[in-house]
Amino acid sequence: MNYLNIENNKIEPVVNELNILLADYHIYYQNLRTFHWNILGENFFDLHAKFESLYNNARLKIDEIAERILTLQYHPISKTSHYLSITSIKESESNLSDKKMVASIIKNHKLILQQMSKVIQIAQDNEDEGTLDLLGSYIAELEKESWMLNAWTKNNNEELSTSKILAKT
Repeated sequence: MNYLNIENNKIEPVVNELNILLADYHIYYQNLRTFHWNILGENFFDLHAKFESLYNNARLKIDEIAERILTLQYHPISKTSHYLSITSIKESESNLSDKKMVASIIKNHKLILQQMSKVIQIAQDNEDEGTLDLLGSYIAELEKESWMLNAWTKNNNEELSTSKILAKT
């Protein structure tokens, strides 16, 4: 029974991109666990907690993406070997410095955001409002996390760009 308001032939392209996003999130999640377990140094307390918060959030996203695929009446992929074959995210080493860990997370965010953009484009092309609704908030949330992590990498004396708004006269 098709309870969706989407033509069957329009669902598969969305599912394919969602499965790639699912793979991206799985490897990202495991990288975060690796960082959480292996962080050392003066930033241990802050980053240990931050990494835990990020992987808990990623775990929720993994479940929601898989459930969206199920809602679209497909099985989500679930083998790690399959994830590794389709993701653009690389498994991380465990012996990185705190700065390299954060840089890796920011890079992973960029890759996930790129995949989300692909999913959104395919979902728009195929009139899949449910997937569009799901991913809209994910993007804003991941961009905000990226901004915060990027701010952590800056020196205290660095400044952001200044907007040049012209006043009406």
